[in-house]
Amino acid sequence: MTSFSLRQTYGQLPEPFHASVALTPVAAPRLVKLNVPLAQSLGLDAGWLAGPEGVAMLSGSAMPEGVHPLALAYAGHQFGQFVPRLGDGRALLLGDVTDCSGQVREIQLKGSGRTAYSRRGDGRAALGPVLREYVVSEAMAALGVPTTRALAAVITGEQVMRETPLPGAVIARVASSHIRVGTFQFFAARQDRTGLRTLADYAIARHYPDAAHAPAPYLALLERVITAQADLVAQWMLKGFIHGVMNTDNMAVSGETIDYGPCAFMEQYDPITVFSFIDERGRYAYGNQPSMALWNLTRLAEALLPLLAEDEEQAVPVAQQALATFEPRFQATYLAGLRAKLGLKTARPDDMALFRGLLETMQEAQADFTQTFRALSSAGAVSGEGVPEILSAFGPWLARWRQRLAEEEAQPASDRAAAMQCVNPAYIPRNHLVEAMIKAAVEDEDFSRFEALLAVCTRPYDDQPGMEVYARPAQAEERVRYTFCGT
Repeated sequence: MTSFSLRQTYGQLPEPFHASVALTPVAAPRLVKLNVPLAQSLGLDAGWLAGPEGVAMLSGSAMPEGVHPLALAYAGHQFGQFVPRLGDGRALLLGDVTDCSGQVREIQLKGSGRTAYSRRGDGRAALGPVLREYVVSEAMAALGVPTTRALAAVITGEQVMRETPLPGAVIARVASSHIRVGTFQFFAARQDRTGLRTLADYAIARHYPDAAHAPAPYLALLERVITAQADLVAQWMLKGFIHGVMNTDNMAVSGETIDYGPCAFMEQYDPITVFSFIDERGRYAYGNQPSMALWNLTRLAEALLPLLAEDEEQAVPVAQQALATFEPRFQATYLAGLRAKLGLKTARPDDMALFRGLLETMQEAQADFTQTFRALSSAGAVSGEGVPEILSAFGPWLARWRQRLAEEEAQPASDRAAAMQCVNPAYIPRNHLVEAMIKAAVEDEDFSRFEALLAVCTRPYDDQPGMEVYARPAQAEERVRYTFCGT
């Protein structure tokens, strides 16, 4: 008798939305990591998941009775080029549950084998990208950034062929849904107005139920997604996060970060920073992420035009008006975040010049993004009585900042510093540590570095004595120039 049951809500949608999948069992699945607290919050039996039946399911080898996996259909712009049929080429949607807070959450396997959308791919994932997604997505959740979550990582006992043979693995992840901008593009490209409307109604019911009561529900849906994405990308920018592959099929309408491929956290501040090996022209560089988000949202608006008005000439200005709200919303969220990072509670007209001065100084000094803001969060930096060495090149700017702090309501330096430390992390999954973790796991099946990095990065705002090496930027010889996706 199984201790696992799921609904397949998305499976109730018509056939063009998804395809059934024949399982491709793996040789020797073995659990690397189970996220027990997440499993418990989902109301799942962690003991069953860690047992033979659970591991078989988590590897995509065998499903409990009543669980019918699906691969989802979608299209997408990939580095600006439209592909009308993509879909889950290596993922299976197992179904959904209602978590302890009453929110519906979907469980998906990634790397579980071929599907109807695999094209020439093998449908598998290598161990390295699975571990990267596990650590980075859980770190993002701990940082307070909306994200998919990692439920489990399973090693398959088989190799996948990339440039060299690599250990295969599967990640089980959890999301509010896996509906993407590209999902809407799929139906728009087919000129399937009925499918488009069905998808929009489903997305409204799942994510933005208040939009159903708006005078124009589909416009309200577009507006809600624009707001969610503006807030999300602002959070990325405030944490120094670079998604790496912001294609429209990698943008979730829920406003969660999804599809961690060649992602990375910036160290030395520079807005043109790119880590993704496939992003040769810097399309998705750190500083381009807001404009790329708006580009993607414009593609969503184009897909929704048939639902915004009967006549396209009438729909276009409606969509344009909605899209015009992205920039002010992004700026408001981003600037509010910068004020919090710098201990400011009020807004002043010259704050932008203060922020710009800090970023320019950071770039000139090649200062580490995360360490700089954490150093500014020390009581000594706030009071000027004990400035950390990392801020030695910031003298003139520090004077401007403290003058600005003096214009705020009086507050003990220790209290202000404590508030700043709640938004300025000490620890992020630094690229060289992620690569070292992957190397140990792939070459030696040593998961101790994975466990240690995960433990540190899921308490990002806490001072952790003895863990200073995890806060240190890479030395010159340790720097990671490129990151790779798992396909």
